[in-house]
Amino acid sequence: MIAKESNVKFVLAGLLLGLLMASMDNTIVATAMGTIVGEMGGLDKFVWVTSAYMVATMAGMPIFGKLSDMYGRKRFYVFGLIVFLLGSILCGTANSIVQLSIYRAIQGIGGGALMPIAFTIIFDVFPPEKRGKMTGLFGAVFGTSSVLGPLLGAYITEYFGWHWIFYINVPIGLVSLWFLSVYYKESLEHRKQSIDWWGAITLVGAVVSLMFALELGGNQYAWGSVQILGLLACFAVLFVLFLLIETRASEPIISFSMFKRRLFAATNAVALLYGSAFIISTVYLPIFIQGVYGGSAANSGMLLTPMMLASVCGSQLGGMLTTKMSFRRIMLVSAVFFVPGLFLLSTLSTDVPRWLLTVYMIVTGFGVGFSFSVLGMSAIHGFDMRQRGSASSTGSFFRSLGMTLGITVFGIVQRNLFTSDMSAAFAGQPGLEVFIADPRAILSPEARASIPAPVLEQITGFLASSIAHTFLWALVPAVLAVVGIVLMGSERVQMKPSAKPNP
Repeated sequence: MIAKESNVKFVLAGLLLGLLMASMDNTIVATAMGTIVGEMGGLDKFVWVTSAYMVATMAGMPIFGKLSDMYGRKRFYVFGLIVFLLGSILCGTANSIVQLSIYRAIQGIGGGALMPIAFTIIFDVFPPEKRGKMTGLFGAVFGTSSVLGPLLGAYITEYFGWHWIFYINVPIGLVSLWFLSVYYKESLEHRKQSIDWWGAITLVGAVVSLMFALELGGNQYAWGSVQILGLLACFAVLFVLFLLIETRASEPIISFSMFKRRLFAATNAVALLYGSAFIISTVYLPIFIQGVYGGSAANSGMLLTPMMLASVCGSQLGGMLTTKMSFRRIMLVSAVFFVPGLFLLSTLSTDVPRWLLTVYMIVTGFGVGFSFSVLGMSAIHGFDMRQRGSASSTGSFFRSLGMTLGITVFGIVQRNLFTSDMSAAFAGQPGLEVFIADPRAILSPEARASIPAPVLEQITGFLASSIAHTFLWALVPAVLAVVGIVLMGSERVQMKPSAKPNP
């Protein structure tokens, strides 16, 4: 039990710092990958640096969520922090891409414990009337990290060296570790339970197979290759085995009985669909800004600030409304902005002025901001302390899965659209093969300077058109998410006359 209000503030600060560190890690590393590959080589293996972190994080989420229900939140949150910091230190000492990928997997194991357990601790510590505001802060961290990560990564890499993008986690993590260790006093009766080891093994194996198939398909190997088909077959077999094991386990990693709750099932569906639709905004808007308007990666990232600020506002407002409106009504308000925002982004062209693009980003960011706080609350709503960890981690898992699917599927769409237009216009022309093979080559200021102005105008037009059509395809999961929202029911946070912090 947390006895003092000041202690609660320290716990909240520790959770926010840990969440910021974990959620920002992938974006900050992505910005520095060009420099890292330039120094260490391994261009054919650099995809593993991101994949290793994402695989470990996604596989760990349901497992750590369940373990926190069984044996308490604090020990596994602290464990996650220590492992994440250890992985960060090791990453900074890496001498090869293979080493870096292994150390990133260690980081990912820690990240898999941090994100879902942080939301669960909020529900354990704060009374219902304060949970909305607190989860709003957590949602704001997610919105901030999506923009702050690339900016911070570019700055640190340029002025201090890429090693420091990992070392900077150490002071942040140590402060978070201190706050949680000293001020979070957990009182939870534990009962001896059996751990579903076979469920954990098959889940991890299925996630690893699916993630590597999505990451390597179309890049390292063709989609119809033996390697990719083999990974997809492994995923299918292991996933079926996981389902069979979970129906028979006494303490399953993911309890299917939770999905009998209408709100929980609909929330996870919406999280997956929202994640897949919104992730392309953070990926392709910087490419559009840099490729069409020109400029550096840092400047293009800076122009995403309005979307980040709008998402923070939406997250805060959504969290506060949870005590006044049902989760469904709040998310319908979110969809009123999010779906039209994606449609507006699907109209992008080389003629769109920057101020109008800023308006589009604000509308989209404000709409998706609600989901950062509201979906986290609705996933846990109605569960007791013995199930909140599993419920929270399942919600985080589905959102992460949606983001991964979105990056992969819409990445294929954008790349195929761009290369098709480029091949039709410039096939056989010397000097342009690199742009047909790799759309990102157009982002280099040196490459742009070497292209004649009329040709560059055509290429930027193709880039803008491919990104706009990708946003149009993103409307499919966004509209499907509206169906999931409608199915969420009318549940809302119920206020208690005299709410006090729970033990």
